[in-house]
Amino acid sequence: MTDSGARTVLVAPERLAGWLERFAASHGEVEVSVGNDVVALHAADGSAARCEVPFPPLRPGPHDLWHALIGHALHDRRVAVLLIRRGGYAAGVFDAETLVASKVGNRYVQGRTAAGGTSQQRFSRRRDNQAAALVGSAVEVALRIIAPEVASLTALFTGGDRPLIASALADPRLAKVAALPRGPWLVVGDPRHKVLLESGRSARAVRITILDS
Repeated sequence: MTDSGARTVLVAPERLAGWLERFAASHGEVEVSVGNDVVALHAADGSAARCEVPFPPLRPGPHDLWHALIGHALHDRRVAVLLIRRGGYAAGVFDAETLVASKVGNRYVQGRTAAGGTSQQRFSRRRDNQAAALVGSAVEVALRIIAPEVASLTALFTGGDRPLIASALADPRLAKVAALPRGPWLVVGDPRHKVLLESGRSARAVRITILDS
């Protein structure tokens, strides 16, 4: 669904049944089609909603197309979250919506400078060294918080700065963490405990793209 009028919402599993009922009540009879990773709703008034299946695939029975998504979303899972942005990092393990292990830290990384010549080169090297130190700290935390739980984890969710995340997960010591099924990318602010908690809620949520008639 790529129409410019489309909008996306995140719906907690506990609120999904109510959201679907309200959609049907507002837009009329709904036709439901189900795939491994998408449940599509087409309403009588022309509105549509594309529900991305969390932790696919979805394997519904022949007569429960609507409720299959709800039950699938409500299933308790254990997931990990790794966030890295310039200046900070956070790692956490969630059992359903409960954060059971976590660590948040700060590491200064200098911003870009307008200086030129040798000064620019010196600042660039310093910034690269600071970024490498940040990634190193994030890797150590991921090794302590996430790696011991790999066998019990359903997925890994990442967010923040993509190159920094890629650099961290390229560390051979995190090979098993990097091999976990990857959840949707998380758009986050500076990694703090509150941001980590919000990321855990986003990881469980069902992403629904709506196209109104």
